[in-house]
Amino acid sequence: MKYAIYQMDVEVADPQANREKIENWFKHTVAHDKPDTVVLPEMWNTSYALDRLEGIADHDGKETIPFLRHLAKKYEVNIIGGSVANQKADGIYNSSFIFNREGEKVHQYDKMHLVPMLNEPEFLQGGKEKGEIFELDGIKMGIIICYDLRFPELMRSLALKGAEVIHIVAQWPTARRTHWKHLIHARAIENQCYIVSANSSGSCDGTNFAGESYIVGPSGDEVASGPSEQEATIEAAIQLDKVEEIRKNIPVFTSRVADLYDL
Repeated sequence: MKYAIYQMDVEVADPQANREKIENWFKHTVAHDKPDTVVLPEMWNTSYALDRLEGIADHDGKETIPFLRHLAKKYEVNIIGGSVANQKADGIYNSSFIFNREGEKVHQYDKMHLVPMLNEPEFLQGGKEKGEIFELDGIKMGIIICYDLRFPELMRSLALKGAEVIHIVAQWPTARRTHWKHLIHARAIENQCYIVSANSSGSCDGTNFAGESYIVGPSGDEVASGPSEQEATIEAAIQLDKVEEIRKNIPVFTSRVADLYDL
């Protein structure tokens, strides 16, 4: 499966400008390179303009869903739709939408872990549903959002459900870039799956975002990486047979003694 990651410099508090950026990226990059799956970063509609979300957040995906569906169908590509600020009846969520090549929405996930360091709990609601897997092109996959990366239980639950690829969409800050890199590699190794991450670049209200999007293989090998703090496209193909091979050679999942873990 060939991936294209948009390491995007998100325009702060301007959903229309960001939709136009993404549409132009599809027109010039996706149309030419023809990846199987594209990945967008976290909060690509608004960035972290948290104190302004009431007026600019999407409402139940009414803008985002038709926008991504149209792109998926037009370019016949799977879309890991990053995430957007999404107003629901009980508050604003950080929501991700996944589409297959036919434009069908196959999965939705709301970020469950909110970031105290960025005051997310003051402005956002945490997701209330368990992380679940979905399929694209017959491949079992999962998705988590940014701060979720710090909670290995979530990633392990997806791997135990059969995920061969887990996506991480983020606006991870430059100040903690070493955590970003090491946690991604560790999650790939311990769950013996591909990790495909899309981080943003640029800044918002004094916070700079690291870029450095990664594709890491099931043995921890780095397949591709993006530049620091620059907008970029990262492209690479992943070999799914490596997941089965690594899980057979180092049988972590059958070696687990889950009844002895206090979790």
